[in-house]
Amino acid sequence: MPYVDRQNRICGFLDIEENENSGKFLRRYFILDTREDSFVWYMDNPQNLPSGSSRVGAIKLTYISKVSDATKLRPKAEFCFVMNAGMRKYFLQANDQQDLVEWVNVLNKAIKITVPKPLDSQPHPDNPSRQGECGKKQVSYRTDIVGGVPIIIPTQKEEVNECGETIDRNNLKRSQSHLPYFTPKPPSDSAVIKAGYCVKQGAVMKNWKRRYFQLDENTIGYFKSELEKEPLRVIPLKEVHKVQECKQRLIALKRCTVGLKQSRVPL
Repeated sequence: MPYVDRQNRICGFLDIEENENSGKFLRRYFILDTREDSFVWYMDNPQNLPSGSSRVGAIKLTYISKVSDATKLRPKAEFCFVMNAGMRKYFLQANDQQDLVEWVNVLNKAIKITVPKPLDSQPHPDNPSRQGECGKKQVSYRTDIVGGVPIIIPTQKEEVNECGETIDRNNLKRSQSHLPYFTPKPPSDSAVIKAGYCVKQGAVMKNWKRRYFQLDENTIGYFKSELEKEPLRVIPLKEVHKVQECKQRLIALKRCTVGLKQSRVPL
């Protein structure tokens, strides 16, 4: 069973298929460290290994999109579950069913990203009495899981509040063609200043997705993942006139949200 050690890490033994599709599972000692954003495994408990022994493998938690039961995928592997990480699936075996459930739960909790809810669900500060007179807005949402990230999407329908007034949601249906758009292009030869994963909000549908960002001295671009060679979009830095930390309840619980203003061009 997974347990918490003195450093507040989740630890325990699992069998892992280290070579993909080999069908051969090896016993390893795993450590889930949310502070270091890592899931690593050793030949044995590091306390029982010689000093300086290196780990056998490691995965960044930000690369793991989903962890789930894999009984149907590997019927011959008892108590098996799978981690989806980038282009690869890691299959692991727990000791029993309870062990499987606990590992799946702690891993999914560790990779979960909390994103801010749309501001239109909050009362308007300039007109608080109207909210009290007519009750809350009748706004409906649906929640989807994309790449391990929970996203909240407003439904694109006209809705009526308790005062009988129509709430027009058609403005969410604007065509992408109405927005200024920079055609994706390969990164320039400039040296990369900073790169890494962020969670960004969409331009039209205000959902949130994890993207890999890359900044050089001339542009900022983002990719579907760090494995992709072609960016989804590249924005010249000369078009960016202000970058600031988002306030007004837009700070996510586990990630810092940054706003980038750029002549009405959303990321």
